[in-house]
Parts: sequence; structure tokens; C-alpha cells
Amino acid sequence: MGPLLLAATSRGLVSVVFHADAKVRDKVLAQLGARLGGELVEAPDSPRLAEPIRQLKAYFAGGLREFTLRLDWSLTSGFNRQVLRELADGVPYGAVVGYGDLARRVGQPGAAQAVGAAMGSNPLPVVVPCHRVVESDGGLGGFGGGLETKRQLLALEGVLPEPLF
Repeated sequence: MGPLLLAATSRGLVSVVFHADAKVRDKVLAQLGARLGGELVEAPDSPRLAEPIRQLKAYFAGGLREFTLRLDWSLTSGFNRQVLRELADGVPYGAVVGYGDLARRVGQPGAAQAVGAAMGSNPLPVVVPCHRVVESDGGLGGFGGGLETKRQLLALEGVLPEPLF
């Protein structure tokens, strides 16, 4: 899945970014600095990141099914935050939910496309499991980390078969 970039504030984990090569990393750090309104400090050994790193490693190794991290929701608001919180709390490891079903869960039954937009803006993928949201006809739908990454995450959770190659 490539390198991940994790960012945390004093309130908790605020961002997870897939495929964080040098170019992506520089762009994301500039965006985070602007959105969070402060000077970013690069500190991979920060105590703020220790537990997120530990839990993500355990998840990818197949030993963690539920994240118990403090999350900083400041990069999302309104409907998107409501949908993402419902997803985080209501769709467990190994399960999937349709975009329309998730819209109904938050009291907006006609808002399946808006749920898709909320998934696309999720600042905390994997931890807030937008990979578990699929199309009602069984299609994968989209994923900011790429469809192959979504397939790998769903295979890890036993929803899809492991790829042969």
C-alpha cells in the first residue's frame, strides 16, 4: 500500500494519507499547515504518533479489528462529520455498508451521492473505515487510496478473497 503519512494534534490523530511519497508528503504537509492554522513539526518519534503507529501496524498484520484511538475531527464538519462518525461507530471490521444505507443511518435517505463525497473527503482512512462503503449492486465504489488498496483492505478483513498474485 506504500508509505502512510500520519498527523496528530494534541486532540488526537487528525490525518492518515496513503501513498505518501516525497511529492505527496510535501503537498499534504502544506495543506495541513494551512488548514490547522499552525506550524507543523515533523516528529516521527512523537508520543502523539506512537499509539496510532502501533495500532495501524497491528491492523495491517491482521491482529487488530477495532481502533481505539483518540481522533481529532477538526478537518471535517457538518454532514461529512456525521456520516464519518456513523461509519466509525457503526460498521465493524469485516462488514460493509452501501452508500444509500449509510445515508439512511444518518437520517438522509436520498443522500447516497453526498455520502460518497464524505467518503472522498475522509481525513482518516482505514481508522475511519471508508473502504467498507460499497455500491448497492456489489461494486467497490471509489476510494481515495485507489481501488487496489480498497481491495487489499477488504481482503485483509475477509470481505473479499485474497488476490492470487
